[in-house]
Amino acid sequence: ISKKVQVIYLWRHKSVIDQELLQSLPNLKVIANSGVGMGHLDLKLVASFGVKMANATHAVSSSTENTGMALLLASARRLVEGNTSILLYHVAISSGMEYCEAHFLGVEVTGAILGIIGVGSIGYKIALRAKAFEMNILYHNRTQRKEQEEQAVGTTYCKKIDNLLQQEDFVMVVVSLTPQTHKPIGKREMELMKPTATLINISQGTIQNRLVTALQTGVIRAAALDVTHLEPLPTDHTLLKLKNVLTTPHLSIKTEKATYVITEEAVENLLAALNGLPIP
Repeated sequence: ISKKVQVIYLWRHKSVIDQELLQSLPNLKVIANSGVGMGHLDLKLVASFGVKMANATHAVSSSTENTGMALLLASARRLVEGNTSILLYHVAISSGMEYCEAHFLGVEVTGAILGIIGVGSIGYKIALRAKAFEMNILYHNRTQRKEQEEQAVGTTYCKKIDNLLQQEDFVMVVVSLTPQTHKPIGKREMELMKPTATLINISQGTIQNRLVTALQTGVIRAAALDVTHLEPLPTDHTLLKLKNVLTTPHLSIKTEKATYVITEEAVENLLAALNGLPIP
């Protein structure tokens, strides 16, 4: 049966594509990935077998952009803590303990500075959403956007990432995991950020090891993460014990519409590759 296999469809990075598998599938032509990031794959190895790679760049954009803004807002206004506090309020009142609403004060989003690291199609649309909240937007990218594109969303380009980090109130990491973008935010970068800053990560999990220390020591105020190095995080992981961290289980593409469109785009990519056409 292995000789009949021409395509592989990966859903949520569960399958391992290694040399042994590729050698066992002599007629494999294309691998379709259910998402944008392909850091879990050895692309050079795949290419060495003459196999094409395709990802769902269009299908996941809207749901990922919305997740990024949702995390920013939820962290800024401490929505999860506020929800929990309703239960704590009743417990405190019934036990005669003091309950203080000031413990749940959040920070303003309107007028705040948002720094976006990685302004491709997803990062650009996040800037568009942030503009609706009247945020001041800075961005760092390998290449600067066209002037009319910057003006359309009111962004300012920072050629050096340090300039962005020193000014922002919120930093959102929106770069796919590649050898060039591996570990975009390290200890040095976090120490450049304001102690009142919040880090939002919707793209890669390589940040979390340095992040724990920064959050514990007050280097930055808070973090909101949809992506972690281990998914799901172990129940005893330090990040899950910190009050200034909001974590979600990679929800960025988990909507009914996104799931359907991802599959639809994957099928289009697979059919194009099988028919010798450019992958859309």
